[in-house]
Amino acid sequence: MRIELAYITPRRQRLKSGPLQKLLEDYVERAARYIPTQTACFDSEAALLLSLEKAAARMPATLILLDSRGDALTSEAIAIRLGRLRDSGAQHLVFAVGPADGWSSTAWHRAQLRISLGAITLPHELALVILAEQLYRAQTILAGHPYHSGHT
Repeated sequence: MRIELAYITPRRQRLKSGPLQKLLEDYVERAARYIPTQTACFDSEAALLLSLEKAAARMPATLILLDSRGDALTSEAIAIRLGRLRDSGAQHLVFAVGPADGWSSTAWHRAQLRISLGAITLPHELALVILAEQLYRAQTILAGHPYHSGHT
């Protein structure tokens, strides 16, 4: 299995080297110790959906959208979902932070899961870092690593 953290940002607004980029790289590197993990930036939702269609695999990629209308999950619940996907044989998970104006109905219906980081509104760059940290945390929970102390 492999994990891709996808985000949609026009070229002129892409992350540059700075604190958020360094945090993102750190959590992606940590997560990759458990499951191969990478980031991918797309100019548009259409480009993301096209890449999912073109991806060669025995199984289609599992698309998981970050959306304020999605399920608000605890860290433990994210770990459980990730473990279930892993155990069911999912090959490619794509966690996607969407466009500024929200996901289209096409993307919404294409996704197998929609999760929310809470009721607050976050800048996309910060949401991406929080997502990366939560995916790392989920993997440590599944591995029994002490990083997650069980706080809810």
